Amino acid sequence: MTRIKICGLTREVDVDAAVAAGADALGFVLYAKSARAVTPDRAAALAQRLPPFVTPVLLFVNATASEVAQGVHAVPHALLQFHGDESPEDCAAAARPYLRAARMGPGFDLLDFASRYPQAQGLLLDAHVEGYGGAGKVFDWSLIPANVGCPLVLSGGLNPANVIDGITRVRPWAVDVSTGVEQAKGIKDAGLMREFCEAVREADERLACTPPSP
Repeated sequence: MTRIKICGLTREVDVDAAVAAGADALGFVLYAKSARAVTPDRAAALAQRLPPFVTPVLLFVNATASEVAQGVHAVPHALLQFHGDESPEDCAAAARPYLRAARMGPGFDLLDFASRYPQAQGLLLDAHVEGYGGAGKVFDWSLIPANVGCPLVLSGGLNPANVIDGITRVRPWAVDVSTGVEQAKGIKDAGLMREFCEAVREADERLACTPPSP
């Protein structure tokens, strides 16, 4: 079963709608320059609405150790996501399970990148754009090698219309969406979130019915 992460939540109504749609994880952006940024206290208040087995994820971009510690203190059961230029030592210093974002582009060596972050719970693959985050852009999925050896989270420009293709082609552990289920930055659309989750389940059903390759 492909796991579903919806990122960039800022409102209670959207948290509730994402959970109802079937999301497995919700992301809260602790990066002040983002249009979807929330404070650690705000992230904590939103995360308190999550039922059991729905995971909060705290997204950091080049945060200081103190800023990461504030986020962990506010949401102690969160998975961390490092989305900037953090070194393996920076990520490990948090002493928490984490995802490491990889900015995919021509010439990027994902296998070498993965080898430098052996403690990561998984790699989140996003488009390489100016600044940080994928800006709702799809990258060339053919750039993903077949033998990365750790769970992959497919991100970057996903939406209800293309996520089935992404899952059937990449076979990721999870998918991550933000822009593709929004009315505006940080304002989610309940209908799009539901359609996205339904499309993920449809992709899983298609794969389950596909005979194995000889």
